[in-house]
Amino acid sequence: MPRLLLKGCSASLAAGLLLQPFAFSAARAADRARPVVTGQPDPVGEVAPFYSDPAAEPRVSNEELIELLRRRVKYVFVLFQENRSFDHYFGTFRGANGLFSDGTRPRVPAANTQAILNTDGSMGTIQPFRIGTEQNAADLDDVDHGHPRMAAKMHLVGGVPAMDRFAINEQAKYFAGSPINPTAAPATVSLKSKQFGELAMAYVDCDTVPFLWNYANKFTLFDNIFQTTVGPSTPNAIAMIAGQAGETQWVKHPEATSASTYGSVAVPITNDPIPGLPGAQAQYSGVPSQPTNIEPTANTGAASGTPQRKNEFGGASNVAPNLTFAGLPLTLAGRTLADVASHDTNPALDLADVQQDIPFITGRGRKPYSWGWYQNGYGTERGLPDSNGIRTVPHASYIGHHNGPQYFGYVTNNPVQSANQHGLSDFFDDVQAAALPKGGGVFFVRGGYDNIMGLRPDTTHATGPDDAAYISGNFLGDDDHPAYSDAQISEALVAEEVNAIANSPYWGESAIVITYDESEGDYDHVPPRILSYDPAGLPLSRGPRIPLLVISPYARAHAVAHEEGDHNSVIRLVNALFGLPPLATLPDEAAARLAGAQDPQFQTGPAGFTQLFLSAHDAPGMPTGALLSAFDPGRLIGYREPLPASYATIPADTITTLPHYGGQGCSALGLQTEDRVQGLANTVPSDFFARPSQTVN
Repeated sequence: MPRLLLKGCSASLAAGLLLQPFAFSAARAADRARPVVTGQPDPVGEVAPFYSDPAAEPRVSNEELIELLRRRVKYVFVLFQENRSFDHYFGTFRGANGLFSDGTRPRVPAANTQAILNTDGSMGTIQPFRIGTEQNAADLDDVDHGHPRMAAKMHLVGGVPAMDRFAINEQAKYFAGSPINPTAAPATVSLKSKQFGELAMAYVDCDTVPFLWNYANKFTLFDNIFQTTVGPSTPNAIAMIAGQAGETQWVKHPEATSASTYGSVAVPITNDPIPGLPGAQAQYSGVPSQPTNIEPTANTGAASGTPQRKNEFGGASNVAPNLTFAGLPLTLAGRTLADVASHDTNPALDLADVQQDIPFITGRGRKPYSWGWYQNGYGTERGLPDSNGIRTVPHASYIGHHNGPQYFGYVTNNPVQSANQHGLSDFFDDVQAAALPKGGGVFFVRGGYDNIMGLRPDTTHATGPDDAAYISGNFLGDDDHPAYSDAQISEALVAEEVNAIANSPYWGESAIVITYDESEGDYDHVPPRILSYDPAGLPLSRGPRIPLLVISPYARAHAVAHEEGDHNSVIRLVNALFGLPPLATLPDEAAARLAGAQDPQFQTGPAGFTQLFLSAHDAPGMPTGALLSAFDPGRLIGYREPLPASYATIPADTITTLPHYGGQGCSALGLQTEDRVQGLANTVPSDFFARPSQTVN
């Protein structure tokens, strides 16, 4: 087997795979031609005193920038939210590559045109449209973001996503007769299916999420960051801490594909053509071996004491196997890793695939750094009253499949490592008490199914008492996931977290990353670079763009960064700050990556495609930035003052008053949007409804 021969592979072969050139679409070529970071237009008001044109900044190499960062930043906070595409939240943010501009020049609105089936069976078209307070846009239903349908929405043509089937592939889920056959009789195209198709094309702006736009306006917004895995939350929560969803495990254990996060769903793939559209488009309802939302394994889940809110996705009948590839919990341990690993209660299972990694990391002799994963509901949370004002259900806000670390046996079966998992209230307590480890580290913070602030959604513009009751009873979450989280409650949590850091001793040594796990299945126009394919031949990495912002005393003010990346970019920033070895270059992971590139059984992509990225992709030479363009060289060098904490804070009464700024956030903050500046007409479909799950048919 090639896997046996890989131990003798040369370093030059590994380097050759890292540096192999990639095929670029025309859009990618344009990306390469523009500056890595640009200023936003109109630096006025509060940002004006802090703005510096990136083009006028001193030229500093990445190595010099990293050295400067290491002197300044010790704490990385990742405020990790759920399920929003970049275009859905920031598609009209000026200076960014969005729906109607590439950041410098207007884009023709017709370029975003998608097909949609009307309820009379005729083929229609739809373009992105803005929703806001009048539609209760903070409270949206969930559109399909599972792996198969996401692949269908992206619609690869010649290995490049066309990004043109979002509406019709969303509504196809609801067609009567066959859930995957759009050739059904016209009468089966229900109003509900059309409303879901429309929902995938809706976008919001600073009226709906003004706090996020405020941070983007004041600090650095990234417009070229993609979700790591084409698919839902679990694989991307895992990728946030490990840079992959299970590709290494697939290669190491091809005889048992279920030994990764790919759950076996034995449903055939069909290739029915969509009427009125050229070519055949698969309408996937499931594929063998797909990355999916799935419960943590028995050995890392409820059986070991990890809290569970409820049986999600089938509970005990649908559990993931133990994950055994390397992630940040290993590399952050540095020279102490061998000792840390010795506390594992099931080493034969948990450590079998990192046998070379452990001595390699330990032998480098590097200082250990701390990590923490704070998630709503993991612990005993404050401010979670039930209808009687008392919280009686333990862990009621906890969503198990959003907790990436617990899928790894070497975390949950190791008391030293599992102690790094906490409840959300613990984050606020630890920051307020200055109780985080003195040496610094990286700390992930997640919301959940309820909100700890005791906030209730605004229902002023509900469509009636039933809709108001539905909103007030079903949108109490604070992690921004549609269907149960209110967007303004969710951004209120982010603002509380930023305020807590800004008002603590950690502000002066902090870098705050606000980002998302995946794109929800909502439309985004930028085609991701496809880095890998799954065992069934569907695109595996990457998926559509997600929002990402960097807040720091040393951040650029009023800037847009265009670095290409995904969740591995956060890992690369952590690697750079703390001198960690890239996950992709660890011995066990590197061997698996080389095996994936050489062994024919893993070549599941189109003809001529080589699987170079069946692992994390956080190493130099890989198409993944390290978020370095977020930082201002002048502030790091010291000839410009760091951004003050007051610049990042939002008043407490503003945070807790819904709707934020009365639903008029753009005018309240003095922010302009690209569609309004261009004078573009906004046409909300007459039959649009933000919560079509309430529609009868």
